[in-house]
Amino acid sequence: MPIIKSAKKAARQATKRTEHNAEIKKAIRAALKEFKKKPSAKTLAKVQSELDKAVKKDLMKKNTVARKKAKLHKIAKEAGVKLEKGTAKPAAKKVEKKTEKATTKTATKKAESTTKKVAAKKTQSKAKKTA
Repeated sequence: MPIIKSAKKAARQATKRTEHNAEIKKAIRAALKEFKKKPSAKTLAKVQSELDKAVKKDLMKKNTVARKKAKLHKIAKEAGVKLEKGTAKPAAKKVEKKTEKATTKTATKKAESTTKKVAAKKTQSKAKKTA
């Protein structure tokens, strides 16, 4: 049993986190059981969502979840489930927009810096001519 105040708090936090993590794992198991009982696109999406939440909360590692999701897709394909393809594309488009904005910003910054350099050279050359 901890004696120091901070150790007591850490113990309380650990038990709370353990309970919370157990709830998340139960939700994953329940969703998996439901998917295996009746494979469909909806149940597959639910399982994937639960797995992604676990990764987000550092409950499971990213590659472990990727492996499990691949296995689920294989099961779904064998069961003849039509997979929805439109879920990943909007996220990719958002990334493209961000990169386009970033490239236009850098291009405008470069153009501004070159115009400033040219203007500075002109003023220097005018100063040399008058001196």
